[in-house]
Amino acid sequence: MADNKKMGLVGLTTLVTVNMMGSGIILLPSSMAQLGAVSLLSWIVTAIGSMAIAYCFAQCGIYCSKSGGMSAYSEEAHGKSAFFLCSYLYFLSLVISNVAISIAAVGYLTPFVPWLGSGSLPLFVGTLSMIWLTTVANFGGPTLTGRLGSFTVWGIIIPVAGLCIIGWFWFDASIFAAAWNPNELKVGDAITQSIPLTLWAFLGMESAAQNSDAVDNPKRNVPLACLLGTLGAAVVYVLSTSVIQGIVPNAELANSSAPFALVYAQMFNDGIGDIVMALAVLACLGSLLGWQFTLAQTAKVTADQGLFPTVFARVNRFNAPLLGLLCCATLQSLIALSTISPNVSEQFGKLVNLAAVTNLIPYVTALSGLLVIMYKAQVELSVFRRNSLILLVGMLYCFYALYASGLEAVFGAALVMVAGYLLFGIIAKRLIAELDTLQSSKERAQ
Repeated sequence: MADNKKMGLVGLTTLVTVNMMGSGIILLPSSMAQLGAVSLLSWIVTAIGSMAIAYCFAQCGIYCSKSGGMSAYSEEAHGKSAFFLCSYLYFLSLVISNVAISIAAVGYLTPFVPWLGSGSLPLFVGTLSMIWLTTVANFGGPTLTGRLGSFTVWGIIIPVAGLCIIGWFWFDASIFAAAWNPNELKVGDAITQSIPLTLWAFLGMESAAQNSDAVDNPKRNVPLACLLGTLGAAVVYVLSTSVIQGIVPNAELANSSAPFALVYAQMFNDGIGDIVMALAVLACLGSLLGWQFTLAQTAKVTADQGLFPTVFARVNRFNAPLLGLLCCATLQSLIALSTISPNVSEQFGKLVNLAAVTNLIPYVTALSGLLVIMYKAQVELSVFRRNSLILLVGMLYCFYALYASGLEAVFGAALVMVAGYLLFGIIAKRLIAELDTLQSSKERAQ
């Protein structure tokens, strides 16, 4: 019998879809148009890989009761250093992603404030404004953040989902055919080059493994919601990016800083396009507001375990990690400065590649924990075999996506990861001392 106080399959599936979509789709049509419509094939590969990863995270959540999400799953297989490394890389991935979302918001704001699109410095100033505006807004604590984020995210989801349905009335097969492969790339190369872009749209699927206490019949509903939610997002992504390629000429789309506003302006008029632009900016601000808090909270949870500096653990009277938010905003500002570019799509693309790699490594370490988690939970052999097969699919996709992200992004992430091991080496001494003290206390008590 269903528990009315808990979330059911439909509600959880909707939540998963909304969490993944957010602002992930907002600049993708322009970025993918630079490769041509052939890049749409990468959605198939990424959808399969993402569903496998989401399912495995759901299984980890069911059989592992430890708090910490991906970091806790990583610790199951690789020890405490993996908990730190996973948290550290995921933290950096969110920092980079937040900068990319800020840039997307500036891109949609440019038609209202043309100065923002006039060069590198104005784009940088606009990005900084978005970062610090949403940081300061979080000083009031999580309640307001959650309400605003859950409302504003529909500002982009409704126009994008709407385009999937009504856009086909304006679809022109000749425009789509001309956009198919303008650079005459091999199909395999086009898919590989666009994998980081399509993966970006699915980042956040790790949040799909909800706390089983809040879900009715979690062993059935959590895995199903993960798969159906990821599939739902995939359908919207494929349809919206496909139909837009058949309405807006490829060259025009590739140079647009507000692709969905552009397509609505062509379908209807500039006024409708302006409304979509305003909704997109609102959605980005709401999404960024939520991710800023998630970022600071990720650092706080890790700091509470003694693995991050204590400055991230301090909260104000509204239960907001004030100093942590300020530190995160400073890091984002430095990344925005280091990737500065006069072109929105170019800077967005650089950040997407780096964010994908720094997120993929925690995916690999967390997914590998599933084998240990299932062994400890003594799952049935049939379940172990089924989950292991899906795990293999997810892992293969992760390795392919790492390769597809390019040498520059992988090299940058490798340097960051090596620095992480050095940081843990510094922290480990204190942890060992604390464990020795705890052990001595237990021995004296006995």
